[in-house]
Parts: sequence; C-alpha cells; structure tokens
Amino acid sequence: MSTFSPAWWLPNPHLQTLWNSLCRKPPRLERERERLWLEDGDFLDMDWHGPHEAEAPLVLVLHGLTGSSNSLYVLGVQQNLAAQGWASVALNWRGCSGEPNLLPRGYHSGASEDLAETIRHLRAKRPMAPLYAVGYSLGGNVLLKYLGESGADSQLQGAVAVSVPFRLDQCADRIGIGFSKVYQAHFMREMLAYVKDKQRLFAHKGQADRLSILEKLGPLTNMRTFWDFDGRVTAPLHGFADADDYYKRSSSRYFLGRIQTPTLLIQSADDPFVFPHSLPEPAELASCVQFELHAHGGHVGFVQGSWRRPEYYLERRIPAWLAALK
Repeated sequence: MSTFSPAWWLPNPHLQTLWNSLCRKPPRLERERERLWLEDGDFLDMDWHGPHEAEAPLVLVLHGLTGSSNSLYVLGVQQNLAAQGWASVALNWRGCSGEPNLLPRGYHSGASEDLAETIRHLRAKRPMAPLYAVGYSLGGNVLLKYLGESGADSQLQGAVAVSVPFRLDQCADRIGIGFSKVYQAHFMREMLAYVKDKQRLFAHKGQADRLSILEKLGPLTNMRTFWDFDGRVTAPLHGFADADDYYKRSSSRYFLGRIQTPTLLIQSADDPFVFPHSLPEPAELASCVQFELHAHGGHVGFVQGSWRRPEYYLERRIPAWLAALK
C-alpha cells in the first residue's frame, strides 16, 4: 500500500480537513465550461482541463457536499492529471456551478442517475478516450453506488473514491458529535441557502408550480442536523419515504460487492465525518476493489510536506494509480 505521513504541523484530523478550504492557495487553471442538458430538462455544468486529443485519457472528477468544480481538491487533481498528459472534466452537481438549477429537485448522495447520464455523454463525446472517474466524499458515494448498480456496464476503465460516507445514517450521527458539529452547522447553512436561492428564482420567474413544490416542504426553520434536513427536504424532493429510507437506498456500502470496475478506496481512520465501524469489511469488497486505509488524513485532507511547501498526497496518488491501470 502507498504510504502517507501527515504533516507534523497538521497533527489532528480537523486541521487536516480544514487546511484545504481555509489556507491553501488555489491552483490556477484554464478551463472550458460545457453545459450538459439532462433528459428531464435540467442542466449540469462541467469544467474541462487538459489536452483535447481524441485518445488522451479522460478523468471525470466529482466534488463533495456543498462543493463545486472550484473546490481546491478538484483543481489540484485536475492540475496533476494534466501534468501527466491526461484530460479531466470536473462536474458540478445540480445547482452547484454558481447558478440555481431549474427544477425543484437538487442533488444528493444517491444521485447516480445524473452520473450515469454524464458518463453516457462523455463516452459519446470522446469515444476513443479511456474514461475514468474520481469522487470525493458525497461524490465518492455516488460513484460507488453507480459502479455497483452498473456492474460490468460502468463504461469506466477505473475509479477512485476518497473519504466516502459509506453509511449515510451513521455519518449523519457522527457529524453531530463533538467538534464535527462545526462542519454540520456549515453544511446546514449552505444546504438551506441552496433551497432558498431556488425559491427566490422560481418566485422571480413566476414559476408557481415549481415554487409550490418547495413550499410544500414547509418552513425551512429549526433544522440543525442532517436527519432534519434529509427528512424534511432531501427525502420528499427525491422520492424517498423519509431520511431513513434515503440513507438505506443511497449508502454506497450496500453496493460494494457488485462493483466490476477496478476501484481504489482511500480513507483515513480519523475521518471526523465517518465512524470506524462505518467502514466496509474486507468480505464486503468485490475482488477488483482495493481499500487503502490510513491512520491519519482527516476528511479529504491528506496533507504532508513542510509548512512552506505543503504536499497533497491525493493529487499524487490518484493520477499515479490510474496511470498504472493502463
């Protein structure tokens, strides 16, 4: 297994988790945006980087909850993929590209139908390019669920999933404990703003039918936990009976045994979003799935090196592992 040694100056999981978003200087990339119109009339925005050659390997990058294609871990891996001559395209889930999406529904941890439609589009757009996917946190959960659902028909040559909330119900509990409540409060503010922005858009455009669907959710008040939000918003908007039904049907842990695509899982035992008992046992993994568990690293952290020259393990490890599959 590849080794990771955390930076001495980021000794705990919270510092590892927060460094990227609070302290890292953003990589500067030239990217080209493409809008993909979905079959239900909504859209996804994607940001392309790297070579345009028809046969250049292509990596689809999937961000986490309340992130976007501008998340620093996304920019960083796109930069490193380009350095080895690979193209990449960073997906923004519905409503995450800086513009509200057009339908009352949004994105969630089980939205594998949107991923499937994106992959079909990329296969048609670059049929000669080997296609891979990398997902972080929520994006990793969606990716693993898709891989399990599609089996031998994933159309991917390889996949990597990082800091995955394998059991959504247990992770909803974990993020409500101790310092992790800080992350929970951040996510709740962002997710509620996401819904309120859409309400304002529908009201401004006079789309009463779409606005009424959101208004039927009731007042967006007194929501402090993931169980609150997913029970009152995610579940009714996306066809689930309640939060428990959503978590059971969307948790990627239940799909791991059906994966038939070479897949790397990168996880830290000290992830402040994930209980150790939420991690899958070896017997649950398909033979093509490699589980790389590190003692430290936080949630999508994995920062090493010196204070002056921090290094990002994920951005070295992921391109190298994918390249070794060729």
